[in-house]
Amino acid sequence: MNKNEFLWGGSIAAHQCEGAWNQDGKGVAIMDLVTQGTYETPREICQTIEPGKYYPSHDGIDFYHRYKEDIALFAEMGFKALRISIDWSRIYPKGDEQEPNQLGIQFYQNVVSELLKNNIEPIVTLYHFEMPVHLVREYGSWTNPKVIDFYLNYCQTMFEALKGKVRYWVTFNEMNHIDPQTEASDIFTYIIAGLKYTEMENKKQTLATISYNMTLASVKAVKLARTIDPTNQVGCVFGLTPAYPLNCDPQNVMNSLKETDREFYQIDAMCMGKFPEYKLKEYQAQGIDLTVSKADQLAFKEGKLDFIGLNYYSSSVAHYEGDDNNEETLFGGVQNPYLEQSKWGWAIDPTGLRYLLNYVYRRYGLPIIITENGLGALDQLEEDGSIQDDYRIEYVQKHLDQMEKAIVEDYVECFGYLMWGPIDLVSATTGEMKKRYGFIYVDKNDDQTGTLERKKKKSFDWYQEIIQNNPTFKA
Repeated sequence: MNKNEFLWGGSIAAHQCEGAWNQDGKGVAIMDLVTQGTYETPREICQTIEPGKYYPSHDGIDFYHRYKEDIALFAEMGFKALRISIDWSRIYPKGDEQEPNQLGIQFYQNVVSELLKNNIEPIVTLYHFEMPVHLVREYGSWTNPKVIDFYLNYCQTMFEALKGKVRYWVTFNEMNHIDPQTEASDIFTYIIAGLKYTEMENKKQTLATISYNMTLASVKAVKLARTIDPTNQVGCVFGLTPAYPLNCDPQNVMNSLKETDREFYQIDAMCMGKFPEYKLKEYQAQGIDLTVSKADQLAFKEGKLDFIGLNYYSSSVAHYEGDDNNEETLFGGVQNPYLEQSKWGWAIDPTGLRYLLNYVYRRYGLPIIITENGLGALDQLEEDGSIQDDYRIEYVQKHLDQMEKAIVEDYVECFGYLMWGPIDLVSATTGEMKKRYGFIYVDKNDDQTGTLERKKKKSFDWYQEIIQNNPTFKA
């Protein structure tokens, strides 16, 4: 592939699209126990599969059996890259076995081979909310450093199984939403670590320990990837939300700095070669016990990222005095009255993407790839069978305009744009199908009816044209 070729494409995740949750030796993963919800009604987290309840990950959109058809559609659009995730429980059903499940390895080898056959660069995420539930119940999830070793064993299995075929790897997706400074919802701590926030005894200590162990696991995986294949490029994906100040009151500006920066300490640890001192001192002040050993210090030094993946959907306003009655955003800020919101309450702010690209690039100086950006919307089938999703075209176009400004006017090194999700799939936060993101419509409804037929939306042809007209994305 031409190194100057911009990586146009999309991102999907195993638990939201594969289905086949109990086929070919796959174990039970944490998202296999989460029911369907809505914007108003949270998803229920169950201990076992309960009769009469629907678990969307069990079926997904059947990518497991239809991946060739879906990849052919991505290739028709002109994709240069597709970001997929590997379900850990498909490789090690319980997570702590000595030997991997060969059928699981074979599936991902087949998917990667199909992508390469269609000239699509595979970008592989090793952990996208898909943890074997056994590791949660037997070991306490990421509170236990033993899980780091199980994770690295799984990573090594995949680095070796896909050696020479995959050159871009992602260690984790959006682990940064766990932070002991802030309260969290059960669904967020659960999708990241399989644990409910409300059931944690010492919440601050638990969140700090989870966060640290995942960060340490990431830097160790980076070194491991390079040891197995020095040509591997390894990044980590972060979901970031700028929190603007309400006004130029210095206190509100300071609140903005702190709330925006709140989720950057893990990126600091992965890019600067050490776990940040400011975070350790903050932990100490809060009574959180965390020790960075000599071995850990070396791991942070040796496992710095090659690139940063940026998931961007919306912005917020930092908290300010008197905001008690304001509506909160999904990620903890206050809604911005100047911005339109999606049907699911996400502020639509294309300029926020340019803001973050600048902020992240100037802080770390590393290449950035936009790994998620998109609009969840209620799509309507017209009488002629078409889907006229002009709102999605408008949303993505405005964000691409801001990305272009960041690259051309601000000199940010951004090497790809992966839209979430290029085909309709299950929503992670609500479990719904009606919250559609794709350029490709999937005939599946929240009442479990539908043929799973794939159908091109108006945005399909539009994105195809965007890719054809901007192969290198240079001014």
